[in-house]
Amino acid sequence: QEEKRQLTLKVEELERKLETANAQNIEFLQVIAKREELIHQCQLRLEEKSRECSSLARQLEMAIEDAKRQVEQTREQAASRERAAQSKLLDLETQLSRNKAELNQLRRSKDDAERRFESRLQDLKDRLEQSESTNRSMQSYVQFLKASYDNVF
Repeated sequence: QEEKRQLTLKVEELERKLETANAQNIEFLQVIAKREELIHQCQLRLEEKSRECSSLARQLEMAIEDAKRQVEQTREQAASRERAAQSKLLDLETQLSRNKAELNQLRRSKDDAERRFESRLQDLKDRLEQSESTNRSMQSYVQFLKASYDNVF
């Protein structure tokens, strides 16, 4: 009976450990889901910045066309308007440059996040595999204990 009690205690302890491992697995899955959501948000921001860059490029082309038309109307007005267009062009190019730099930074951030996520995912997969291996080992041990208990009685 003492052996039975000890075996029962061991089985209960193993079941608690199994529950703990299952809880950890759920936590890990929640962390993965949060990271995936973060990556999704980064991708959305990246797409938004890409659209903004396209819009700025179109604005830049429109400003250049506007400057050309004004040059054709009159030289004096063209000179005045060309300076304004040049100023606007420089502002747009500066903004485009900043946006491209920010886009590149977002891409790097996204790539970094994906690498970290992949690394973490692989780590979690390895842990899950280890946990499953431990679970199988525990189940084999429990089966052994049951068989031993059956053989004793």
